[in-house]
Amino acid sequence: MAEEPIDPSEIGEGDAPPVEEAPYKIIFEANKCIAAGKCAEVSTNWEMDIMTEIAKPDVYFFGEPDLEHNIAAADACPAKKDRGVIHVVDRRTSEEIAPDPNGDGTLSVDW
Repeated sequence: MAEEPIDPSEIGEGDAPPVEEAPYKIIFEANKCIAAGKCAEVSTNWEMDIMTEIAKPDVYFFGEPDLEHNIAAADACPAKKDRGVIHVVDRRTSEEIAPDPNGDGTLSVDW
């Protein structure tokens, strides 16, 4: 019997803080990061890892005060032909806030 496909909006929810405390999360396709460093230039949540030479977020779940710079990181990412590998998701609705290349809130995670 074939396994159900993974719903990207469910990733990380097992050990996540309550939605009320951290209504936003990052889904990061690290295996597709091209190490451009644009995310780390625009967001205090992102840094370049010297050992792996790819970016990594300090936190995956966050609140309103950190939304703007994480959106900037997602929008700045040039990977996947400018569709990005950083996805900011509203946990309350499972909609992608950024980069949202389809313009309809559907998750643009490419697994």
